[in-house]
Amino acid sequence: MEMLKNMMLTITGMGATAILPLVIFILGLVFRMKVGAAIKSGITVGIGFIGLGLVVGLLNSSLQPAIEYYSNVGGGFTIADIGWPAVGAAAWVAPFAALVIPIGIVLNLFLVRLKLTKTLNVDIWNYMHFLVPGALAYFVFDSFFLGLGISVALSVAALFVGDLIAPRWQKYYGLEGTTCTTMIHTGWTLPFAWVVNKVIDYIPGINKLDIDLESVQKRLGVFGEPAIIGVIVGILLGVLTKQDIITIVPMAMGVAGVMVLLPKVVSILMEGLNPIGKSAKEIMQKQMGKDAELNIGMDCALALGDPSTVTVTVITIPLTMLCALVLPGIQIFPIGVLMSIIYMTTMTVMVCNGNVIRSIISTLLFCIVVMYLGAYVAPGATEFLNGAGVGLNGQGTDFVLTGPWEVLTYWLSTFSH
Repeated sequence: MEMLKNMMLTITGMGATAILPLVIFILGLVFRMKVGAAIKSGITVGIGFIGLGLVVGLLNSSLQPAIEYYSNVGGGFTIADIGWPAVGAAAWVAPFAALVIPIGIVLNLFLVRLKLTKTLNVDIWNYMHFLVPGALAYFVFDSFFLGLGISVALSVAALFVGDLIAPRWQKYYGLEGTTCTTMIHTGWTLPFAWVVNKVIDYIPGINKLDIDLESVQKRLGVFGEPAIIGVIVGILLGVLTKQDIITIVPMAMGVAGVMVLLPKVVSILMEGLNPIGKSAKEIMQKQMGKDAELNIGMDCALALGDPSTVTVTVITIPLTMLCALVLPGIQIFPIGVLMSIIYMTTMTVMVCNGNVIRSIISTLLFCIVVMYLGAYVAPGATEFLNGAGVGLNGQGTDFVLTGPWEVLTYWLSTFSH
């Protein structure tokens, strides 16, 4: 078991930019692509993810002055928001962690073969989203099999959710042959946004507002271009947070750069994925009939090429920080939440069909709920994190620990303590 765990840690420790090229290459061979073509697809996907990481890093560094401004304004935050990388790493300490990926892959292939799912999840990196709730259950209940069962069950659930959202995902984002299997977002952010969107339908005035970037661009001409919108948003954010001109200009150009570059790096990703999807479809139809379909399950980051996701992100981030300062009972300054907003918007924007106003409302309300839930689960999250050796001074929490399954697990554990 320890050897298997070390092997899994080595693989996942390389990160998505190293894992995905290898997975895509292997899939290419499985779906009978030529070796050279499979290698090219794998490397291209890896380059695309490197680009995504660089551009998201640019966004974070561009917004850092505003984040620091708000964090210095407030006080009384007693719970650390440690961010998903630390939580994901801690989940691998659970003794069953090494089993989850191989079991999940085997079950996925079995379900695809039986035509019970059309989703083939290649997003090995994001198995952490199945491991985290399982690890939480293990540490608060001290149950190996409960933790393993929850993790494996979520890996399977992600396939069926991937099937469910695939038509809308492909239609809105134009990502043919793919779906999303990042369960924390498809199973939590998405349904929350769906509920909020339905409620908005019944609110007079707001339900009539339908603002999307395409219509803005048509009305405003050059001022509706993503680059110009990015500059304007960056300047406004800099002014609101009382930055000097030396800081405002790089902020504005950074946001503009993100608006322009994200669609381009996503197109590189799709350049690598498209041949795999085509080959997979041909093989599936030969072996399982003409009606057989297969969607490649990927990280929600694949949808970051949509300009609305970035626009909603840069507007929601300062609003979230403001809510952390003024709303009663907020015990965390949402550093980890802010890191996750750009990924949340891939779901909220899709649910709202690109309506920027609705997407901002949905994302902001979600962030508020997450901040309160993060504080609620903090005692259980701290027990899990300290048990995994993180060594917190005080309590810690994170957005990825606020999903319905984590909250239910912690709530049930309160009866046994």
